[in-house]
Amino acid sequence: MPKLSKRFEEALLYATQLHARQTRKRTATPYIAHLLSVAALVMESGGGEDETIAALLHDAVEDQGGKKTLKEIQRRFGNNVADIVLSCTDAYTFPKPPWQERKESYIDHLKEASPESRRVSLADKLHNARSILRDLRLCGEETWEKFNGGKEGTLWYYRTLLEVFKDLESNFMVDELERVISEIEYLAYRNN
Repeated sequence: MPKLSKRFEEALLYATQLHARQTRKRTATPYIAHLLSVAALVMESGGGEDETIAALLHDAVEDQGGKKTLKEIQRRFGNNVADIVLSCTDAYTFPKPPWQERKESYIDHLKEASPESRRVSLADKLHNARSILRDLRLCGEETWEKFNGGKEGTLWYYRTLLEVFKDLESNFMVDELERVISEIEYLAYRNN
């Protein structure tokens, strides 16, 4: 990957400003920690600067302003970044459509998404799965209360995402996602 330019610095600042008041679900962890982790995974997997910028901004449209924010991302960082961000967005309206409907639609979309969009999505899902695993180890079953899909819906969603990624990709992130999901499932069902 070529050296990161001033655009990356601008995206990092913009993402930090957009998500300044946001934390990870029911934690005190600043949301930027997630965005930095996703961007790092994108870079580590060979993603270019546009993908890395999109990783920093992948939740901006969904969480911080909808189409208005998408237009600003397009203005600041170009069509390619905006397209990747939009592709990683499962809803940009409020209220959001029902959880199951959004997740099924996102899974279907992922099958047709560009390789760049899939890389950012995979990095996002891997970091989210790592966070779920960490929370399960620390908090146990109460972890599932954070998720609209609950335990069963969340497990279905991540297992289905994994199958889609495995059909389309072959890289360290897919392998790690599979290991993390297997451990999540083990912890989720070990007392049943």
